[in-house]
Amino acid sequence: MALLLLGKIKAVETWMSLLQQNLPNLEIRIWPHVGNSSEIDMILAGFDLPSTLPPFPNLKLVISIGAGVDHILKNPTWIGNAAVVRVVSDSLTAQMVEYVTLAVLTFERRLMDYLVLKNTQQWQYLPTADAGSFTIGILGLGVLGSAVATQLKRLGFPVRGWSRTPKTLAGIEGFAGNDQFHAFLRECRVLICLLPLTPETEGILNLITFSALPQGAFLINVARGSHLVEADLLTALNSGQIAAAWLDVFQTEPLPKDHPFWLDERIIITPHIAAVTLPSEVIPQVINAIDCYQTGKPLNNRVDLYRGY
Repeated sequence: MALLLLGKIKAVETWMSLLQQNLPNLEIRIWPHVGNSSEIDMILAGFDLPSTLPPFPNLKLVISIGAGVDHILKNPTWIGNAAVVRVVSDSLTAQMVEYVTLAVLTFERRLMDYLVLKNTQQWQYLPTADAGSFTIGILGLGVLGSAVATQLKRLGFPVRGWSRTPKTLAGIEGFAGNDQFHAFLRECRVLICLLPLTPETEGILNLITFSALPQGAFLINVARGSHLVEADLLTALNSGQIAAAWLDVFQTEPLPKDHPFWLDERIIITPHIAAVTLPSEVIPQVINAIDCYQTGKPLNNRVDLYRGY
């Protein structure tokens, strides 16, 4: 039996070295050099998975190198009855907290406006909102969303969170389910998306959602590109309903050269780097998942295939 490294995996040589150091007897293969696919019982899955895959009749375990698994579940037929697990990393959480905090402070302190003034050589004071009146709304209160909410609350921002089912976080105003969605949006000066991508959340960042926000709200999407209806964002920006957006994820990655987002000064773009998996940080979880599978122990961070997270 063998482990297959599948899809786009940054620093694949580092992954190979760490796996071989920790599991010297494990046979490791790298896509597209699958060999006999019936010998593959474990897959370490990166991003941009091939659209066409051979059958893996003996596949028992799929390990995502990231926190999200939507790219794995997009075509569930190749998974069969295999268990899917994801990594939960202190490093990923810390990176996401830093990144989102930077984005929120950029909007709250009007740094985009000051850059425009700099480019036109204008020395001008711009009034800003104090943190206490700058309400932050977070879609998704999982590991990452909860950490971001806690940090922004610590900085003095009023923070509210929305999740599929009710969750309680100290100092965070909680909303849950479809019935409370628009009440959640009503006061959000900044809307941050940290939801898992599921059929229910795909396209959730749309004109209906934007229209429920206060006029001139800000959007931060660090979840998945498919959460956002990109044409609706442009419409909301042009109407002034959304003042500016900070996007780390997109429907198509890399973002096509002719995409209108590139030339829109109201949109900040980064290339899916809000939280980058560090092999040395998460390799213990990968090793643990393989050990649990081989010894029949319960798997940590196992994904509910029905819910998608």
